[in-house]
Amino acid sequence: MNLCVNGQSRDYPTSLNVEQLLATLELNRDQVVVELNREILVADKYVDIQLKDGDTLEIIQFVGGG
Repeated sequence: MNLCVNGQSRDYPTSLNVEQLLATLELNRDQVVVELNREILVADKYVDIQLKDGDTLEIIQFVGGG
């Protein structure tokens, strides 16, 4: 399965839901916002949203600082 994540094409051997993708990328679901095919997703639904070949995702991570 091929996904475009933050402008980069990435291949994955199996289908994933959004929650699994974040785990693969070692991202904490509470510290990101995910946009799938130009639609912002609700974090509570990440486990229910199955990704499809050719999907485009933008993942924005919150970073603390001072």
